[in-house]
Amino acid sequence: MFSFFKKNLLPTSTPAKDARLEDTRALDSALPPNEAKNILPASGMEARQGWLARLKAGLGKTAAGLSSVFIGTRIDEALFEDLESALLMSDAGVHATEYLLKELRRQAKEAKATTPRELKNLLVDGLCKLLLPLEKPLRLDSESTTVIMVTGVNGAGKTTSIGKLTHRLADQGATVLLAAADTFRAAAREQLTVWAERNTVDIVSQEGADPAAVSYDAVCAGKARKKDVVIIDTAGRLPTQLHLMEELKKIRRVVQKAGDASGLGACPQEILLVIDGNTGQNALAQVRAFDDALGLTGLVITKLDGTAKGGVLAAIARDRPIPVYFIGVGEKLEELETFNAREFSQALLQ
Repeated sequence: MFSFFKKNLLPTSTPAKDARLEDTRALDSALPPNEAKNILPASGMEARQGWLARLKAGLGKTAAGLSSVFIGTRIDEALFEDLESALLMSDAGVHATEYLLKELRRQAKEAKATTPRELKNLLVDGLCKLLLPLEKPLRLDSESTTVIMVTGVNGAGKTTSIGKLTHRLADQGATVLLAAADTFRAAAREQLTVWAERNTVDIVSQEGADPAAVSYDAVCAGKARKKDVVIIDTAGRLPTQLHLMEELKKIRRVVQKAGDASGLGACPQEILLVIDGNTGQNALAQVRAFDDALGLTGLVITKLDGTAKGGVLAAIARDRPIPVYFIGVGEKLEELETFNAREFSQALLQ
């Protein structure tokens, strides 16, 4: 679920799309098999099956739109046209849709597929291949403190996701310190404090303080207290709010200074964006904007329960293949899980 080992820090600048894709594959191939594939222990398989059932239910609306294309008895041009429309309606985006259809036609010809069911299975394989670069475990430094900066627009489920992530980390035996640097939203500090108390972890919180100052203090405190992880909750904002985006950049710079001052080195090691899976193509726009501003290292996709726009992950994979560390389908603690390309593809085309 989580990998604890000395990591090579990702570059602070935003790499080109192709470079990031190759870097992701290279990182995964360099990991031990269990790390690279994110294999869960046998004791967790029953819980995983329960999670898969919830994921399938959450993606039911998207799956219904896509699967309806394959109810016929033959493969013809009309089927491919309907599939194109269904993929676009699921917010897979133009680029990903074109890629998937091109690959599907090629594979259908090579496999000599004759039935829609065979074609559907080939599409599952093609979608899995497209999403595979997004499948990567969150890696923590086993020898020092890992600093994770979390951002996202208001309403995406950012603070709740931090609470769930804290719960998972604590269950894995990691010690966590939270930083309430979201001073922009009313009651954000109080909400994070509730999560800290629920998970029995420390929190750095200062009413009315500058968010960059809170972040600095938290990084230094995390190092001094020998915490495994420091999670910084930053203010949610729209990418169009340029002055607030500049504040995010400031927080990142200050966190880097705190890392240097405390001896942690390059910080933050992880910059995560929490996005609402129901927002479709707008989610892709958020990924582009925050990645350009901060150089994202990972994504958390929330609210995939009941969405008809689950195809947006295909758009992200084609445009900005940033690892998806976790996906969520509800409000419960156990409803945030590691992303698996094969599981997601099968749920999307159930």
